[in-house]
This record gives sequence, C-alpha cells and structure tokens, in this order.
Amino acid sequence: IFNRQPSLHRISMMCHRARVLPYRTLRFNECCCAPYNADFDGDEMNIHLVQTDEARAEVHSLMSTVKNVITAKNGEPIIACIQDFLTASYLLTSRDTFLDRAEFTHFISHWLKQEVPELPPPAILRPVELWTGKQALEVLIRPNSNAPRLSFEATTRSYTGGDARHDCPAEGFAAFSHGSFVSGRLDKKLLGGGAKDGLFAHLNVAAGGKYSARVMARFARATSRWLMNYGFSLGLGDVSTTAELESRKKDVLSAAFAECDALIRSAADGTLDPLPGMSLAQTLESHLNAKLSEVRSKCGDAAVSVLGEHNAPLTMAVSGSKGSALNIAQMMACVGQQTVSGKRIKNSFIDRSLPHFPRHEVSPAARGFVANSFYSGLRPTEFFFHTMAGREGLVDTAVKTAETGYIYRRL
Repeated sequence: IFNRQPSLHRISMMCHRARVLPYRTLRFNECCCAPYNADFDGDEMNIHLVQTDEARAEVHSLMSTVKNVITAKNGEPIIACIQDFLTASYLLTSRDTFLDRAEFTHFISHWLKQEVPELPPPAILRPVELWTGKQALEVLIRPNSNAPRLSFEATTRSYTGGDARHDCPAEGFAAFSHGSFVSGRLDKKLLGGGAKDGLFAHLNVAAGGKYSARVMARFARATSRWLMNYGFSLGLGDVSTTAELESRKKDVLSAAFAECDALIRSAADGTLDPLPGMSLAQTLESHLNAKLSEVRSKCGDAAVSVLGEHNAPLTMAVSGSKGSALNIAQMMACVGQQTVSGKRIKNSFIDRSLPHFPRHEVSPAARGFVANSFYSGLRPTEFFFHTMAGREGLVDTAVKTAETGYIYRRL
C-alpha cells in the first residue's frame, strides 16, 4: 500500500505492484500523482507491506490503482495523463505529423511487452511510406484485432464550433470509429483527469479498468520517449515581446488609464452615481477594480494572437498540460492588478499605500496595478504589491489547511 500524507480521501492510499530498483527513491507512474496530490519537489511517501494472503486479496480487489482509475466521488477519471504526456499527445496527433517506418516502429517498441501489434497500412504510399501520428496512437490504444474497438465522438479544448464538426480548423473535434482514430487532436479534455467523456472513461466502460490502465501506461512510456526525440523546451525566446505586442499593450493601457482618470474626476466633482448599498468611495473602487482587471485579459488576448503555432508556452496552454493564457499574459505583456481580499491595495500608513506616492492617491499605479511583465521586469513598488498578493495565498494555504483539518476531526 502506497500513501501520501495528508490522507484527505480514500484514494490517498492505493495498492501498487512493487518492483525493486536501484537507488534510494520511491518511483511510480506520474499518471497516479493526482489522487495523492503528489509532485516531485521533495515529497515523502509511505509504504505499508501487506502481511497475510487475505489482506493481499482485499488490497488487490479494493485498493488497486486499476480499480480506482474512475473516482467514486463523481464518476470521473482521476488517474489520467498529465503534463508531458498531454503535450506529446497533442503534438503527435497534429494533421502535419508524419512518421516513416523506422520512426513508427521505434515509437511502438517503447511500450511493446508481450503484445504482438499489427501495423496499419501507411497513410501515404509514395514517394515514401508514411504513417500519421494519429495512427501511432491508434496502435497504442488498439494494438491488434483482439483488442476492443472504440467508437465515440467528443469535442476538445480547441473546438471552435460550427456545423461541419469534422472540419474544425483547430482540429477540435475528435472521433473514433470502430477502433480507428479519424479526426481531432488529443488534449486534456480527452486524456486528462476529470474527462468524463474522454478516452479513458470510454475505455473503462468498453474494456474495464485493467485495460484502460494498460493503455495509460503505454501512453506514459511512448509519448515521453517520443517527446525526447522530438524536442520540446521553453526559453526566454518563447516569451520575448514584439513591437506589435508593445504597441497593442500601450493602446490597451492608455485606454484603461483614461477611463480610470475619468471615473476619478467624476467621483471628485460628484457626478458619479453610487451603486446600490455602496458609498461614493466604494463605488469608485468597484468601478476601478473592474476596469483594471479587464486589462490583463485584453493583454493576454493580444499576447496569444502574436505567438506562433509552435510557441512552447502556447502549446502547453492549449493542450492543457500546464499554464494558461493568463500566465502567458503575465510573462509577456502585463502582470495586472494585484488584489488583497478581493480589493485593490489599500492606503495603509499616513493615507498612502507606500511612501513613494502622494497622500490619498487613487491612481492605478499607487493602488497595486503592475503595468510591466515578468519579461520586462517589475519596478520596486510593483514588486512590493506583487509580493503582498502572493503572501495572502501562502497565509490562506497554511491557515485553511489547519482549520479544515480540525473541523473534519471534530466531525
């Protein structure tokens, strides 16, 4: 039995088959991280060795990872592909990914054990035989004619809608027909945790948890090895800004600051109508917070629009392996408004947020708005506001963990 503290739910303890390996570390498949809430930054885990044959039978029947792919909480897969596996699957199932015979058989060899795969006919015959990336994953899911045939359709994260679903320009409509992978790109919505209409949920129904776990293990082996050969990394060049982005960011900030100045003037001369149940000062704060919170999303849209299709952070965000458009916006364009308890940074000592600003100042810069990006670097005042918002998250994590744990104990 493998366990990680704190054991917050039943599947914080699961049964794994042990394999003795060199070195003094505990190793397990990354797909099983979610139930344990585990990562590899120094986590410690416990092993309980089962003593009797009866206990072995019970543990194998009730606590095996194979029996807990689908969580009892809501019927969603909780053991599922993460991070590199999602990125590689997304890249491999692109329309323009092709493998020659050597690459295709090499890909299959990474997960081949006792199975005898049947190679599908190549998608392209002349001038050289080529297989698509979809065919590579198709063999991985259904290696031979004895394996179950999957038939289902589902939309992915990049689905744009429209009548002709199979012709989605972003390949956002995935279809499996009688075991053949027809269209779409695999991403978190199909392979990740919580995918109720995803591949592993359908496999679990069609062939049971044991087979879906075996396919998941194949995904983990084959996709990570393929990604090592393909090459995928993130560097400063991936988040460097462009003249077009700087121009669009300047326009967005100028428009937002102009609207904020207009609101401040209307509050000063008494023409701003108070919102129901709020004073004039509270109404002004509410309007300013709403306006400045929009800036980050607009800058994010601008940042995403100037990035190329093969940009690494964008690939990770679109596939669902890590990050989002918000993270890209903060790295490239604008960190945005910092909030503490859902409000802008308050004036604390001597009627100002920091000694760098005049008293009673309500402008965006004086109340926690960070106009710079992480790439361009933050000013000292911006950095201070950013750490204030970050500390709130740390305090919440520490305090709420203790509080909820004590409440649960009393129950």
